Amino acid sequence: MDETAGARIDSRLGSRVDPLVDPEREAMAPDPTRDLLLAWLGSKRRHVRTQVAEMTPHDRRAARLPSGWTPLGLVQHLTRDVETYWFAHALAGEDVDLPVGHAGWEVAEDADDVALLAAYDHACVHSDEVVRTLDLDDPPARPTGVPYASVHEVLLHVLVETATHAGHLDAVRELADGHQRLVLDAPDEG
Repeated sequence: MDETAGARIDSRLGSRVDPLVDPEREAMAPDPTRDLLLAWLGSKRRHVRTQVAEMTPHDRRAARLPSGWTPLGLVQHLTRDVETYWFAHALAGEDVDLPVGHAGWEVAEDADDVALLAAYDHACVHSDEVVRTLDLDDPPARPTGVPYASVHEVLLHVLVETATHAGHLDAVRELADGHQRLVLDAPDEG
């Protein structure tokens, strides 16, 4: 079977994005607040993705700050510890393989950059599908150990965390190659 069947190519970022449609879940009626939050989250995800995609392969794997994280490690963290944990696991109640401790930040030497970025894209598409099947007032399907009582609160948490990490990448990118991102963001169009 052709692995690219049904996939679309995101030419701006150079990776394959698989559509995820779970026949067991149906999208909720349109909700302007949910749609706006998802649009802003999409903008921050694109910010992260673009900053990392435009770095050299060396800079993607180089730690520039004393804490030792790398841009690819940050992408893997956002994929596994943020998108997968909060949306697939906590909100949808899916059984997923979650990293322990800081393992979500640790990228194997032989890991493929394109595959790591594609995994992030894939997780983001799935996360959006999950959120679109839930009401903002719905509680998480699984306890999270933090006081987020609703989809709305989880979505805000992920938006803030992703935006924060996008800012981290701005600083690291400037240290790496001098590029300064001085852009007033707008939400992605749905």
